[in-house]
Amino acid sequence: MQLPVIQPEYTPYLFDFEKTLLQNHSKIEAWFRSQWKQHRPPFYGSVDIRNAGYKMASIDMNLFPGGFNNLNPNFIPLSTIAAQDAVERACESAKSVLLIPENHTRNTFYLQNVYALAGILRDAGFEVRIGSLNPEITAPTALETAQGNTITLEPLQRTRDRVHLADGFSPCFILLNNDLSAGVPEILQGISQTVLPPLHGGWTTRRKTAHFAAYNQVAAEFAALLGLDEWQINPYFEQVSGLDFQEREGEDALAAAVERVLAKTQAKYAEKGIRDKPFVIVKADAGTYGMGVMSVKSADEVRSLNRKNRNKMAKIKEGLEVSEVIVQEGIYTYETLGGAVSEPVVYMMDRFVIGGFFRVHEGRGNDENLNAGGMVFVPLDESIPSAGSASDAATEEHCKRVFEQWDELGIPRPNPDCPDCAGNRLYVYGVMARLSLLAAAIELEQ
Repeated sequence: MQLPVIQPEYTPYLFDFEKTLLQNHSKIEAWFRSQWKQHRPPFYGSVDIRNAGYKMASIDMNLFPGGFNNLNPNFIPLSTIAAQDAVERACESAKSVLLIPENHTRNTFYLQNVYALAGILRDAGFEVRIGSLNPEITAPTALETAQGNTITLEPLQRTRDRVHLADGFSPCFILLNNDLSAGVPEILQGISQTVLPPLHGGWTTRRKTAHFAAYNQVAAEFAALLGLDEWQINPYFEQVSGLDFQEREGEDALAAAVERVLAKTQAKYAEKGIRDKPFVIVKADAGTYGMGVMSVKSADEVRSLNRKNRNKMAKIKEGLEVSEVIVQEGIYTYETLGGAVSEPVVYMMDRFVIGGFFRVHEGRGNDENLNAGGMVFVPLDESIPSAGSASDAATEEHCKRVFEQWDELGIPRPNPDCPDCAGNRLYVYGVMARLSLLAAAIELEQ
């Protein structure tokens, strides 16, 4: 397996961090099991992780992941176990799933994601049909995906408190792969079927700052469990509202927040002997697709934004205006693949990690947003295990099959005495991702 290269200066930090997690493997898994008894995990999610060696943390959590086509197809059998468990927890008697995707039918790579996600659910034993909210879809419509596969979208209908397709297909479980950036459609409001992720998980109401407020709780408890400095796994952040980038309203408040986060980060760098220059990421508090994001190293950069960059920050997906942002401590990515900066993106379904990929961008620096045009995806060569116990048969079976796959591929299992083992890094990625998944569970409850 090809792992990213870590800059040598930061490798000792990373190996020490990995060793701490691996030596506490049993304690970590017991803690996660106890947490899942208290908090129901989201149906699925993906987490972007940044790794500076001296710090590794989630920087974003997507409740409507759109990259299932980038996962390694050899590990789909592991995903089916997770899918079976997740669907049955949503609706115990479910035999079918109604999948509702985004409306952008011309993005063939997104359509490939829909094809892959539907395939996982079908492999798990469920009938899957795709109901579209797109007003242009007025009859069953076949669309070709990026890899030449075909999916059929059917217009969504509603009778009383149930949504269905034209022939009456109306299962008890509806899976959203639409992040509701444009709002919650009236057709889905007040229906009797189970909808996951829940409607309040869409970007109409969800805020990244609410997620990271919940993550603060999770990171503090996890750090205390292992005796870590919480900062190693948790970026500082602030929320700024009342903004109008085009009219330059709220600019002083934004600049002041940037200064505060930079100062806190610099103080921690000084404490740790880190020579890097702090930076922050300013991004829309709601929304995805890497839109409305900028990297800055001083408050003056905020005040001196030119019109082009103000316009880029002013609107995101669906043309929504940005009035609230999260000012988040930037984490350098000191992982490179083929000389290009990279970051792991980990995919989960229910409480299981089912795989992921490295997002790689040759045209971006180690302090920039990699979710941008020109990025490529390199699948992880295996799924990341979350160990189980005899009291959790599904988790135990999942972990067993993960390790069987690792053995077949000749990949070393996690081992604290082997600082360069591939399995160590993958396990740690999985722990970081599940911390964010747990935060999302708490966030949705709140």
